[in-house]
Amino acid sequence: NELKDKAKSKGLWNLFLPESEFGAGLTNYEYAHLAEVMGTCSIASEAMNCAAPDTGNMEVIARYGNEKHQEEWLQPLLDGEIRSAFAMTEPGVGSSDATNMQATAVLDGDEYVINGEKWWTSGAGDPRCKILVFMAVTNPDAAKHQRHSMMLVPMESEGIEIQKMMHVFGYDDAPHGHAHIKFNNVRIPKDNLLLGEGRGFEIAQGRLGPGRIHHCMRTIGVGEKAIELMCKRGIDPNKMPFGKNIANLGANFDYIAESRIELNAARLLTLDAAHKMDTVGNKIAASEIAQIKVFAPNVVLKIIDRAIQMHGGEGVSQLTPLASMYAHIRTLRLADGPDEVHRRAVARLELGKYIVR
Repeated sequence: NELKDKAKSKGLWNLFLPESEFGAGLTNYEYAHLAEVMGTCSIASEAMNCAAPDTGNMEVIARYGNEKHQEEWLQPLLDGEIRSAFAMTEPGVGSSDATNMQATAVLDGDEYVINGEKWWTSGAGDPRCKILVFMAVTNPDAAKHQRHSMMLVPMESEGIEIQKMMHVFGYDDAPHGHAHIKFNNVRIPKDNLLLGEGRGFEIAQGRLGPGRIHHCMRTIGVGEKAIELMCKRGIDPNKMPFGKNIANLGANFDYIAESRIELNAARLLTLDAAHKMDTVGNKIAASEIAQIKVFAPNVVLKIIDRAIQMHGGEGVSQLTPLASMYAHIRTLRLADGPDEVHRRAVARLELGKYIVR
């Protein structure tokens, strides 16, 4: 709380929101540089109220919520008084297809009745989490991308049961946590629907575009931290195997050089995507957004792996942040869609340039 108060007093608060009514009014390109800096420290994003999944959820409520939603849920999130979670991924289906969903929300009078399961509901383990942005099937007979709706589900709703907290490479990420949740006849007011029935996929795509820029630039910040640790280890006078600095042994010079080159390339690719989103819109920037979602995590994983190798056994221990950095960045190759889905999107968009219509 002390860090949050300091951040607020210096105007370093809600920097991610492009709408100046609610946030700093920065462009994606402007915010990208700040997200990179935040990525170098594991608590920086939360200290500035710029942590996922709250960032995406606040954008959803700001763009698609009504005045009541914004007063009841958005304002406390903007003030840092509560936290939120995003419930989309399910355990019983192949979730790499974002339309593949079994959870249902059935209208019954003035209420939706929700049944189903969600997992990897990041943030739901936090006692400050008060609201879920939830996606379910409401129109099973509609076209594939019009079957789903998005709605706001209070965590205190009767019938919400946390089955277990999911671990990531053994890390429980407490208190944030990733929950497997069961919904048993959970009733919410029909007014908690966002935008309209059948608009869930549309909202999800709008939410994930900026989120991928945020993830990738924070990832690049993690890469910078890994290079810093790698270089400091490489010239540590207390670590001199065979009488030489570790940097001078084996391929370590190449590791450092490759890491710097690859990270700079990832940064430029991400900034290009951010600029394109700002100037021509998310839809036209779809290929660039998909490219960075593949490229940035893979590059940074290689950099962290090199840093671990240069640290020896210490690199996989609790004595450096490298092991937890690796676990976190590895999940980004799955979060918001796996690499394969994004590669497929890039290939389809590229081929589309040459198809004669």
